[in-house]
Amino acid sequence: MQFSSVIVSLMIASASAFAPSFSTNTASSGSSNTALSMSGVTRNPNFAKLVGGYLFPEIGRRRNAYLAENPDMASRIISLGIGDTTQPIPEHILGGLVTSAAKLGTKDGYSGYGAEQGMGPLRAKIAEKLYGGIIKDSEVFVSDGAKCDIMRIQQVFGPGVTTAVQDPSYPVYVDTSVMMGQTGNINPDTKQYDNIVYMPCTAENDFFPDIENIPRADIVYFCSPNNPTGAAANKEQLETLVKVCKERGSILVFDAAYAPFIRSEGVPKSIFEIDGAREVAIEVNSFSKYAGFTGVRLGWVVVPDELSFADGSKVRDDFNRVMTTAFNGASNIVQGGGLACLDDEGLAEIDTLIDYYMENAKLLKEAMTSIGYKVYGGTDAPYVFVKLPDGKGSWDAFTEILEKAQVVTIPGAGFGPGGDGYLRLSAFAPRDTVIEACDRLKKALALTYAA
Repeated sequence: MQFSSVIVSLMIASASAFAPSFSTNTASSGSSNTALSMSGVTRNPNFAKLVGGYLFPEIGRRRNAYLAENPDMASRIISLGIGDTTQPIPEHILGGLVTSAAKLGTKDGYSGYGAEQGMGPLRAKIAEKLYGGIIKDSEVFVSDGAKCDIMRIQQVFGPGVTTAVQDPSYPVYVDTSVMMGQTGNINPDTKQYDNIVYMPCTAENDFFPDIENIPRADIVYFCSPNNPTGAAANKEQLETLVKVCKERGSILVFDAAYAPFIRSEGVPKSIFEIDGAREVAIEVNSFSKYAGFTGVRLGWVVVPDELSFADGSKVRDDFNRVMTTAFNGASNIVQGGGLACLDDEGLAEIDTLIDYYMENAKLLKEAMTSIGYKVYGGTDAPYVFVKLPDGKGSWDAFTEILEKAQVVTIPGAGFGPGGDGYLRLSAFAPRDTVIEACDRLKKALALTYAA
């Protein structure tokens, strides 16, 4: 036999050896060549625990269903729903993106894989410009956004931990906990998952939980300024949060994605402004709302060297392993934009953007207050949290406002059972559409909802 024939024979034999062996006993009778209608792989049971779809795609589905029945209303739709920025990326920051992209077309400027933790100059600039040197650049992990980072952090913790979340809160904390297998099933009466500690954040407690009287959890997720309530925790409140986590041996995951919107005196922009936080906290942040990078994708995580697990191993080392194993680093083009964000010119442009959105928040807050609503947020965050009249469900209000005013809002119930009876309005919209939305809401809701 020729050598080439031997090779072919071996290849055929190998392919046969590794070919999947399926039963031909299918639901339909007939040929044994009938294809299987499904795989033989068991579904991850944790996904079956999830209730409905993720909040924001569900909003889009309902909006599209309304337009399918009312196609003539397409041009009238105004979105105050998903927190997606709408203003163009400013000139200096855009220049950083353009320059980084152009370099890839030159022999000297081209770069391939970079460090999975991010470019050294960007990590150093984040530590210096945004944290004033209270963290080390080696503790900064640059990423493609805070939402992705929450899931990576979950991979570090694994399925054997108990999680605590604010109620209401950004749904990614709960949904990723379910996906990781940290929870039981959802309770149909409370609409809460077993093995998650829900920390009520209500108008009565100024949207800050009674943390000292809430059951212990291994991992505590806390967002300030908060999405959806717009509440920003003051220094004393955060000191209590850090103190309790330290006493209980809990790890605090602090989401500071809306920190640059803080305007009130005495409100920290980072958890690491609090004494003792380096021993208990991880901080997640993002350029999405800073600089209009929602579609550009650039964020970071700070994991202090002092933070360790019960066996003394460093949390930072395990997070580094996740990043180096399952991530190849943020785009080098985008990181060039991040460097431009942190130039003095870029920071000034960010301030202008934030001022624009906060003026929108002020207009929305004034409009809803003028027709009799109790309104929260909108001072240190780009979200206005509107209390509905007693007995009014937030999904019902969402539908009525869409139908009567063609304005898309976000039902508070989408952020957890504690959010039912509220609506979230986003200030991330062009000014003219915010003004128009305010006018429509006043006309449509003054008689229907005013207390």
